[in-house]
Amino acid sequence: MPSRNVGCIFSPAEGGRAASIRCDILSGLVPEPTRACELDWTGLGMTGARRARPVCAGDTAYSGSSPVLRYGRVWTRGPFRCVSKTTGLKCTSRAGHGFTLARSHWGVH
Repeated sequence: MPSRNVGCIFSPAEGGRAASIRCDILSGLVPEPTRACELDWTGLGMTGARRARPVCAGDTAYSGSSPVLRYGRVWTRGPFRCVSKTTGLKCTSRAGHGFTLARSHWGVH
């Protein structure tokens, strides 16, 4: 995203594994999830058929050299569709699951 605060990784379906997407936010999840995480709450992730969830990881999906999804633009790949807005990133799957990721809040649906 143009803010350079969110970065995502898409993994296509392969060898019986479902397609997945993970989006991390450098400023952190606000508020932090209440369950324990031994590493860092980096962002949100989901597969094409499963509900989105917070990601506890020691790495990041963010890369400063990745292409930027300009505000108002849509990215689609596999079962996912993501929309970049000044208010945050919203990603959904064909199965009807999704998440919203922004500097001030996050949510899954």
